[in-house]
Amino acid sequence: MDGDAAHMPSRYEQALAAMNHDPEPHDGADATDAPSTHRVYGHAHHVSATSEAELLGDASYAYPAYGWNSTQELGVYVDPNQAYAEQPYAAPNLYDTQPGTQDHVQYTMPYDTTYDPQYAEQAYAQHLAPYPSGDVPSTPAYDQAMHDQRLSNGSDPPPSWNSHELVYDDPEKAGEAAAYATAPVYDGTLTRPMPFDTAHAPNYGLGVPEIPEHASSVAPENLAAKPAELALMHSTQHFGPAPPRGRQQRRHNVNRNVALTYGNLVLNCPIPTKLSTFVNRRDSDEFTHMRYSAVTCDADDFARNHFTLRQSLYSRHTEIFIGVTMYNEDEELFCRTLHGVMKNIAHLCTRNKSRVWGEGSWNKVVVGIIADGRKNISPRVLDCLSALGVYQEGVAKNMVDDKAVQAHVYEYTTQLSLDNKVHFRGAEQGMVPVQMMFCLKEHNAKKINSHRWFFNAFAPVLQPNVCILLDVGTKPEHKSIYNLWKSFDRNSNVAGACGEITVDTGGKAGLGLALLNPLVAAQNFEYKISNILDKTLESVFGYISVLPGAFSAYRYIALQNDPVTGKGPLASYFKGERLHGGDADVFTSNMYLAEDRILCFELAAKANSNWVMRYVSNARGVTDVPNRIPEFISQRRRWLNGAFFSAVYALTHTFQFGGTAHSVWRKMALALATFYTFLNMLFAWFSLANFYIFFRVLTRGLEAPSFGLDGIGIVNEILHFVYIGTLVACFILALGNRPQGSAWKYTAVVVIFALLSLYMLAAGVVCMYKLFQGDHNSTFAQLVVSLVSTYGVYVLGSLLALDPLHLLTSSLQYFLFSPTYINVLNIYAFCNLHDISWGTKGDTAAPDLGKVTSTGQGMAEVSLPSAQADIDTAYEEALANLRERPTIIHGTSAADATRKLDYYKNIRTNVLLLWSLSNALLAGVILDTELTGTFDPDAGNMRTRTYILIILIFVAVMSGIRFLGSTVYLMVRFVNG
Repeated sequence: MDGDAAHMPSRYEQALAAMNHDPEPHDGADATDAPSTHRVYGHAHHVSATSEAELLGDASYAYPAYGWNSTQELGVYVDPNQAYAEQPYAAPNLYDTQPGTQDHVQYTMPYDTTYDPQYAEQAYAQHLAPYPSGDVPSTPAYDQAMHDQRLSNGSDPPPSWNSHELVYDDPEKAGEAAAYATAPVYDGTLTRPMPFDTAHAPNYGLGVPEIPEHASSVAPENLAAKPAELALMHSTQHFGPAPPRGRQQRRHNVNRNVALTYGNLVLNCPIPTKLSTFVNRRDSDEFTHMRYSAVTCDADDFARNHFTLRQSLYSRHTEIFIGVTMYNEDEELFCRTLHGVMKNIAHLCTRNKSRVWGEGSWNKVVVGIIADGRKNISPRVLDCLSALGVYQEGVAKNMVDDKAVQAHVYEYTTQLSLDNKVHFRGAEQGMVPVQMMFCLKEHNAKKINSHRWFFNAFAPVLQPNVCILLDVGTKPEHKSIYNLWKSFDRNSNVAGACGEITVDTGGKAGLGLALLNPLVAAQNFEYKISNILDKTLESVFGYISVLPGAFSAYRYIALQNDPVTGKGPLASYFKGERLHGGDADVFTSNMYLAEDRILCFELAAKANSNWVMRYVSNARGVTDVPNRIPEFISQRRRWLNGAFFSAVYALTHTFQFGGTAHSVWRKMALALATFYTFLNMLFAWFSLANFYIFFRVLTRGLEAPSFGLDGIGIVNEILHFVYIGTLVACFILALGNRPQGSAWKYTAVVVIFALLSLYMLAAGVVCMYKLFQGDHNSTFAQLVVSLVSTYGVYVLGSLLALDPLHLLTSSLQYFLFSPTYINVLNIYAFCNLHDISWGTKGDTAAPDLGKVTSTGQGMAEVSLPSAQADIDTAYEEALANLRERPTIIHGTSAADATRKLDYYKNIRTNVLLLWSLSNALLAGVILDTELTGTFDPDAGNMRTRTYILIILIFVAVMSGIRFLGSTVYLMVRFVNG
């Protein structure tokens, strides 16, 4: 083959370019750099060629078998016996129209032709396509009688809605009982109705696969013939004019007799025709059929009720089971997470030297997407899943034999991915098949219930080695899933692991425009310091207080409960779901707002076991963080209350470590970690008073005569009243207003505290300078050592971790937001202890999906789409929705009602009084002296000065412990590779 032919893009690359409406890539160049040319792709039974005319709106319609381009004068044909050979040759493409049939069903009819090598060589000379050297068989004969018979019935043949039993069980029984008792099974090789015209729909950067065209059959020597002459040469009389453009009207569902599987409705539904013509592999029904199960039982009874998953039917070993939980996130967040997962799975298939991974190892990974409520999921997320072949509209049912469906499970092995811009990506971009399982829960039951479906329903069927949890919106970076899995592979006693959660700044290397938002920058600094200092220290102890549900992993066998007593990590983890909103007290309800912390404790304290947890710094997950004050406050309310009460739970159950199989040294380390947690809790409890004390001491210290600042006392009194007034406003707002309803008020509070922190910084610099000039420098030396050790740890730890950029881009913003973290967030959290919600809306009734009624002898009557055309039309609508992005209208829903609201509010009041009064008492005792001489070495004010030194030394010691843990972690990682 000549050089020009050798540089032609592959069939799949051209198809992807056509889907995304990108110019065709060539010679290895990026798609955006290539000129727009004729696009070609083909395979054994479906061939399509997408021209620029089709993309601009001049599309015609044909059958999906053995196709030629229908809009260019010259088409391109591929040998059907060489499914993936890139050897297309040129051929003509002309259609003749025939009289219509009943109900005005209109089609186009191809003609027969033979291959002309002379014409193919001429086409090759025109750079249309390379031509094969051997003979190419002609297109198969068309069954005219069968076609006429089907047209006379006024409908297309039905799709092959096979049941689970017919596909996987007894072949003889499958032959006896057809999927449809009264209708033939559609084999997908003859006719199809006209597709929906997508050419005229506006494109917003979303590419879709073009409609597959049928083969034209005009001989090359007749190319010069006029259309009228061609019509005379090949005349048939039963077809009408070319079909009109526009959406095809979807037929009503029809009732079909379908075999039940152990009394359960399990269907194998053919994928849309367009998707079928586009994917590479069709050698198994996991690529050609979507499997649907209507689950009518609770998650705990999934396997006992004879429900199963495809992987168990194929007897496949599942090494990694990835659970992606979602609520109402949009399609961009969803695609960002899913595309990141798929790229990580593709990386696993490139590790050819691994004993576990390598080419074809995609079948060892299952991705489970669990949506919390059919009413709540974003419609465009369903469109994305439809585009990938995972979801089909019109298949799900509400009732099966008077049993309510609890969850709808869709299974499909997709070969496509959608990136965060909702563009298709396939094999040419390195994508591999991915086993997808989509669980759409009928009702909103919160995230913990989604995890129960993951761990108690699906994981027992798959029996995975490692379970990975992800939230929609968190994108695992390259190799992150492999690095998480490797921590379990290297150490057999690792029960859980987590990676580094980083803030999505909108740029590379943590530098992006999102950092211009000071709230995002402050959270970026907080996340970085927590990963560098806190997670590393806890990893050295072997007990990480929280493995974030946004990106963490667990060894499945370590999660199992004791088979005799029924107690264990998962039992404790899901206890909160049963108690939530029931007879649980405030302590338990708030504790299970952070149920992942309870799970971590139960793993480390599991009886007769020595499980530990690890932090994996080179496994990163990029997540979006709140960029507005109201959302930030609401998020931290749940975090703070859950963390506080779960820490109390861990402290009060420390004795459980005695019943483990940990070594003596490990138990000592865990005891030290518990004491460290207690000190942090004590310091956090009085943080409100401590911040106020430092504010008063630093500002009043400027009033000393030795400073010579006349009139500074008046400024300090004004700022003091501003501070107190803002603090009181925080209490009033937290008790009576939602952050979303008082956004500008909370924003004003945050700005005021930021300005006060700047004044404190200036006062601190002046006071330190005064101490430096004094004769007695012991106090100054103590203050300097404390401050340097505190903030120096941040700098040194970041440098050792080779991640110092946040010090330059986010440290100032974090300092300005420090009073917000201490005052605003803590006040709002304690004032809302009675609120145990996750921020979910009230669950309203979803549209009825219909019910299934058994007819006896293992059969049931099911309302299903009447033809393959309806499946295809639904697929076209999903693609059109992703392009056009129509406005989604949300209905209103009532707020969640709490059964014990009065009781919860009473407990809230008691805790709030205890916290606020104890902080006020501490402030009063410390500040009940003359403050102007605090930083005057000659003054005798020792109480306030001593307290300040104690606090600074305490902070310095705690920071030193964090730095020591971080250093040990880096050393261990360096030694172990």
